[in-house]
Amino acid sequence: MSAKPPVPPFTRESAIEKVRLAEDGWNSRTPEKVALAYTEDSRWRNRAEWVTGREEIVAFLARKWSRELDYRLIKELWAYDDHRIAVRFAYEWHDDAGTWYRSYGNENWEFDDNGLMRTRHACINDAPIKESDRAYHWPLGRRPDDHPGLSDLGF
Repeated sequence: MSAKPPVPPFTRESAIEKVRLAEDGWNSRTPEKVALAYTEDSRWRNRAEWVTGREEIVAFLARKWSRELDYRLIKELWAYDDHRIAVRFAYEWHDDAGTWYRSYGNENWEFDDNGLMRTRHACINDAPIKESDRAYHWPLGRRPDDHPGLSDLGF
């Protein structure tokens, strides 16, 4: 099994790096690429849905990004300890009717010794927003390094 650095035990710096790498992966909106950051038998709770294993992760993410259009995400470290990281996040997207949302949430992550995530618990709330209230305006893909983070935006 190959490692996915940074690996546990986490320091503040390596936890921040892990969070940014996760954000970058999800902003790629490439389910197969994102799934490689998780163990083969990874277990998720995403809202009220349970997902187990990479195959289900790929299917889940493909469904998600077919509904959540022009998806842009920012994650921020909340806490870390040894093999665990807690993050808060917000992402913006619109549905096929053109209604924009900002989805806020928290995730709890647990990693194996190789740095692959084996457990992910996500709680998420969607808030409709006006298109004029959007705060994420970078081109689709990785958030630019000089773009404000969640705390900078007051989220």
